[in-house]
Amino acid sequence: MYKWIILMSGLFASLTACAKVKLSPLFSDNMVLQQEAEVPVWGKASPEMRVIVIPSWSGEKYENIADRTGNWKVNIKTPKAGGPYHLEITDGEKVRLENVMIGEVWLCSGQSNMQMPVEGWGKVKNYQQEVAQANYPDIRLMTVSNTISLSPSQEFTAVGGGWQVCSSGTIREFSATAYFFGREIARTQQVPVGLICAHWGGTNIESWISAQALGEVPDFVEQLKLIRRLGNKDCDLQAEEEQRQAKILSLDKGMRNGKPFWNTLSYNDEGWISHSFPGNIEKTFPDFDGIVWGRKTVDIPEQWEGKTLSLHMGYVDDEDITYFNGIEIGSTKGYTRSRTYEIPGNLVKAGKAVITVRIVDTGGGCGIGGEMKLSKDVGDWILISGEWKCKVAAQSHIDPVFEMNPNVQTVLYNGMIHPLAPYKFRGVIWYQGENNVGRATQYRILLPLLIQSWREEWGNDFPFYLVQLANYLERADEPGDSQWAELREAQRQTALYYDNVGMAVTIDIGDMNDIHPKNKQEVGRRLALLARADTYGERIVCSGPVYQTYRVKGDKVILSFECADGGLKTSDGKKLTGFAIAGIDGKYHWAEAEICGNEIIVSSEMVKHPLAVRYGWGDNPTCNLINGAGLPASSFQTLR
Repeated sequence: MYKWIILMSGLFASLTACAKVKLSPLFSDNMVLQQEAEVPVWGKASPEMRVIVIPSWSGEKYENIADRTGNWKVNIKTPKAGGPYHLEITDGEKVRLENVMIGEVWLCSGQSNMQMPVEGWGKVKNYQQEVAQANYPDIRLMTVSNTISLSPSQEFTAVGGGWQVCSSGTIREFSATAYFFGREIARTQQVPVGLICAHWGGTNIESWISAQALGEVPDFVEQLKLIRRLGNKDCDLQAEEEQRQAKILSLDKGMRNGKPFWNTLSYNDEGWISHSFPGNIEKTFPDFDGIVWGRKTVDIPEQWEGKTLSLHMGYVDDEDITYFNGIEIGSTKGYTRSRTYEIPGNLVKAGKAVITVRIVDTGGGCGIGGEMKLSKDVGDWILISGEWKCKVAAQSHIDPVFEMNPNVQTVLYNGMIHPLAPYKFRGVIWYQGENNVGRATQYRILLPLLIQSWREEWGNDFPFYLVQLANYLERADEPGDSQWAELREAQRQTALYYDNVGMAVTIDIGDMNDIHPKNKQEVGRRLALLARADTYGERIVCSGPVYQTYRVKGDKVILSFECADGGLKTSDGKKLTGFAIAGIDGKYHWAEAEICGNEIIVSSEMVKHPLAVRYGWGDNPTCNLINGAGLPASSFQTLR
């Protein structure tokens, strides 16, 4: 009996020893490891088992003992670019990874313009030809599956299970921007290239930032508290939200017996305070948190009577219920979501009508941003921006709503970025910002914070190259403010003032009718120019003209530029366009602009004492300043 027990114990130990190691999808056949580096390889094994990793390029053994939870990691040295090689990993039973390449690895992330595939739903320019010619066996592709997590995850899944060899079959659904970037790097550097894509369309930048970093931003503190609480225990979200709504209802003075009465057509709002929307409500009610109501009276034309209308309410911070003549027509939670509500034709009568919005603010700013209008069809609309009447219904802290979705702060960092660390890569390309249009001031904080938090995660100040938002929407006849231009300026400022950060300008290759422009080949090429010059040391022009300083001389403003290689020029050979100038009143007028060496002289008969200049300042501006390399200048505004 004793011998039988010893025999079975030995057999069990043998079976345990022969259990295969478990690896991240990062470590699979066809993988790419960063060249000439000390790269980490890690995984799971039986607890306290010896793990041995042997790369074929050196034959050297790297050993480690798995901890009590089975985690292990070794750092192996890689040679210059080359391959294919293989990698053996064993804790008693061997795992052999084949077709391993050594080369350049890049992490590619962002929202839908990074996600946009070569074919698939994206269908880039000449996509059929691009797919047919995508035979690059030394380019390897990996896409992280869309995953959200309330706390930092150690694991992830990959589309297709791991690394894929670039071919006509694998490139169809792969990121076009990443592919065209990687193709340029492979061609110019003559090395294998690995592209790791972690993207999710329609997502905010704050979803991609760690909780530790995002906690430095006051706007997100309360929501992060809730996320931490929910991430640490099981929670009935429905019950939580029901309790929250009951609290809001009990606080709201605009409600009587559980029903709204500040929304009715006959309600007397004579004592309400005037406030301008779009705008922050805290300009009228300082340090506001709680519930506020707004009312706006509009005139409905006779020809609109009985017609279905669309009410565009912009971005309401944080939650709204919106009424038309006392009838609820829609509600939305989340300050990043644009509101468009349908008004049924049976509610539409000619004459006076009242639009009422009840806003719940859960911290940070409060108000409405973006375009506000009432429309019957394209080109037939009434602006509802301007003066509204407002009244506070409750001044009280209200917990933010929680809905598990990819726009919850930190969840994409937790689920799709954190589990990639500490995989070794050369740098990052980033294409995101559309979802944060309307919050450009905040983006000036968030974009550098994302870069900083990722660099801290990897312990490496790697290169970070971003794509500036392209031109989009209708062109304006007159110069004025633009939320898209403000977001581009936030991106430009980050690229200018942070080390090892570059920006590819795309203000000339967008599409007014499509937020996903098709010319991703040029986007990838311009990103690759930055990497070729700043990361790989090629002596090439990688940027269009960069505005530096200005000075006022009489009725003219003189702008100076760097990166004017080959001289300042216009893309169409015609006179400069896209410049606007303002005086002490802050009103901008289109300006004449003349190239003089590396300077541009800007003036207007309408402005005798100029103070500020804008260039390319619009959603979809007409602008044509380039350098001798044909690369466009970014939009910008001088300091005021």
